[in-house]
Amino acid sequence: MSTLLGTIRQQAQRERAGVRQAFRAVATRNRHGGAQIGVQMQGLAGEQVNGELMQHYGFTSAPLPGAEYIVVPVGGNSKHAVVIASEDGRYRVALADGEVALYTDEGDCIHLKRGRLIEVVTETLLVKAGTKVRFETPMVEATGDIRDATRSMGEDRQIYNGHVHGNSPLPSQQQ
Repeated sequence: MSTLLGTIRQQAQRERAGVRQAFRAVATRNRHGGAQIGVQMQGLAGEQVNGELMQHYGFTSAPLPGAEYIVVPVGGNSKHAVVIASEDGRYRVALADGEVALYTDEGDCIHLKRGRLIEVVTETLLVKAGTKVRFETPMVEATGDIRDATRSMGEDRQIYNGHVHGNSPLPSQQQ
């Protein structure tokens, strides 16, 4: 009986040895097209591996070469590798406990901070709304010029302040 168990154990060990376990890899290239992003990566042992970048619903990213991956070979086979997590510490945003951020390598960031503050950092912020944009707040503040398709708010003030009807005086309350 013990010889049979020994044989079974040896056979199980050989089988397990042939099954690739989850591993870390470094991104080398993305393949865009279709519904999934294909990735090329280098395992820590130097092997080249192709895989699929799985992502959470509603979120998508295309990590740059040098990003790190956690890879699961489906069925233990590296030929069907799935990236289940990605990270790139080169661009990571410093966070306090409980905070969340979306960020890019260019420095763009949406940072949900403690104290119920959301900070958006970018060069140009474009909001595309098909119907309207609505702010429910007691105050909207801007540190720079506010402009519509015609002119700035400062230019509107100049028009208002210099506006008269016939011989009427200038407005007594200047803007």
